[in-house]
Amino acid sequence: MSTGPGLESLVDQTISVITNDGRNIVGVLKGFDQATNIILDESHERVYSTKEGVQQLVLGLYIIRGDNILCFSLLQKCCW
Repeated sequence: MSTGPGLESLVDQTISVITNDGRNIVGVLKGFDQATNIILDESHERVYSTKEGVQQLVLGLYIIRGDNILCFSLLQKCCW
């Protein structure tokens, strides 16, 4: 995965990361390196269940290896 020129613009923004094993981790991007290893702060995992809905497991400061990232995206705050 190439970090590309846009990853720098996501620092200090809230992103959602989908890992290769299907986990959905949301947090504030604090840093990354050339291997796309990323550091998230204030992170939590969203666990989806048909019986219990969506649960959020608090992770805090969290590092995800670049080779475990399937995709990531910027999360926009909604004003409903």
